[in-house]
Amino acid sequence: MSSNDNPSTLKSYVDSAAGALQSGIASMTGNTSDKAKAEQTRAHASAEHSASESAVKVGPLTLGSSGAAAKDSPDRSRGAWDQTVGSGKETLGNLVGSEGLKREGREQNLQGQGQEAKGQLADFGQGVGDRVAGTVGGAAAALVGDRNEQTRWQERHDEGKTRQRGAELDMDKAAS
Repeated sequence: MSSNDNPSTLKSYVDSAAGALQSGIASMTGNTSDKAKAEQTRAHASAEHSASESAVKVGPLTLGSSGAAAKDSPDRSRGAWDQTVGSGKETLGNLVGSEGLKREGREQNLQGQGQEAKGQLADFGQGVGDRVAGTVGGAAAALVGDRNEQTRWQERHDEGKTRQRGAELDMDKAAS
C-alpha cells in the first residue's frame, strides 16, 4: 500500500506499470529473481487497487478504505423512502382492488427513483470535486511545507473519495 497506509488508485497504477517494466527487464535478462520481484510488485499493485476501490454502505453512510465516512445526500434517503412507500401503496392497491391507490403508489415509486438518482448524481459530483480539490490543495500545501493544511486537504480528498464510492455502489446496485 502507499506510504501513508491510505490505499491509492493512482499509486496502484504506478506500481502496476513499474511491475510491468520490471517484468520486461527480467524477460530480457532471464533473471528469475527479477521475475519474482516483478510479479510481487504487480500483485501488490493489484491488491492496492482493490483496496482503494472498496467502500461499505451502512444505511445512509458510506465508510471508505481510508477510514473516512460520508453521509448520503438527503435526496437519496427521501427517494428511497418514497420508493418503499410507493411500493407498499401499489401492493395494497393490488390486494384491495383499488386502481387509484395502485396508480398513486406507482407514481410515488417513480418519483422516489428520480429523487434518489438525483441525490446519487449530486453525491458523485461532489465526491469527484472534493477529490480534485483535496489533491490540488494538498499539493499546494506540500509545496509551502504546511503539514496541517496538507492533512486537512487529504481529509477532504478522502471524504470525497468515500462519497463517490458510495454513490457508485448504489448506482451499480440499481443497474443490476
